[in-house]
Amino acid sequence: MRFLCSLALLFMMGLPVAAQDMPLSQILIEGEGWELVSAGYKFTEGPAANKKGEVFFTDVPESKIYKIDPEGNVTLWAEETNATAGLMFGADGVLYGTSIGGGAIVKFTADGKMESIADGISCNDLVVDGKGNIYFTDHENGNVIHIPAGGEPKVVAQDITFPNGLILWNDQQTLVVSDMRGANLWNFRIEADGSLSFKQPYSTMELPVGSTESGADGMTTDKDGRIYVCTTKGVQVYDTTGRYCGAVSKPQRAFLSNIAFGGPELDTIYVTCSDKVYRRKLNTKGIRYVVNKQKP
Repeated sequence: MRFLCSLALLFMMGLPVAAQDMPLSQILIEGEGWELVSAGYKFTEGPAANKKGEVFFTDVPESKIYKIDPEGNVTLWAEETNATAGLMFGADGVLYGTSIGGGAIVKFTADGKMESIADGISCNDLVVDGKGNIYFTDHENGNVIHIPAGGEPKVVAQDITFPNGLILWNDQQTLVVSDMRGANLWNFRIEADGSLSFKQPYSTMELPVGSTESGADGMTTDKDGRIYVCTTKGVQVYDTTGRYCGAVSKPQRAFLSNIAFGGPELDTIYVTCSDKVYRRKLNTKGIRYVVNKQKP
């Protein structure tokens, strides 16, 4: 029933129904496992790749952002970020973030200086589309909020138990939101004015035995439209119809907060896992968002 509902939703939203048989074996590479990139942090979050494939991540309690080059070298990139957690590069090459400590959506200059976009808000994670529209989660109030390019924040979705991670599907016409304290990934169609419609459960996540909470946090997507979700049970992967492909085990027994594709070929996933950052090469690639020309 879950599969049929997701399939019907795709047709209703005008989305392509792509490959319906995507086992995890298609993306895993024999002999490739998790590689430790860096350790010794208080709590890592928000991996995001720029156009070069360099990956940036945050140490939230320390209010610092670090950069990983393709060879795995890690350098400090920004300080005094006021507990910035989620990160995302826009099509303009600018790094955007959620400043939990400052209650603000922010952006960073090329030299790592922070500038506020919207203040006085509760925020956790964010995505930025090719036109500069920002969507972010407010788990304190169960909301998803939209900031139009150059505009003001507006609540566009409510009544999610604990909205946490979120990601745009490849066509930038669909937003997927994870519920950390529930079982569902929620799908929304993005309308021309930035509002969200057709709220539906994209898929029901696999839960730990005896639990009703997925622990779902950050997400990413690959070129074939698979959704990768950080959960208590590992990186759960779902195909374009919402069908479960399997889970990649966590690199260590710790909270798995976020994930992003990085590297020059975007063929490596980077995950933030408590005090460490890991990476793993896959037999697929991520995507770089482009401006959606299908809407005015």
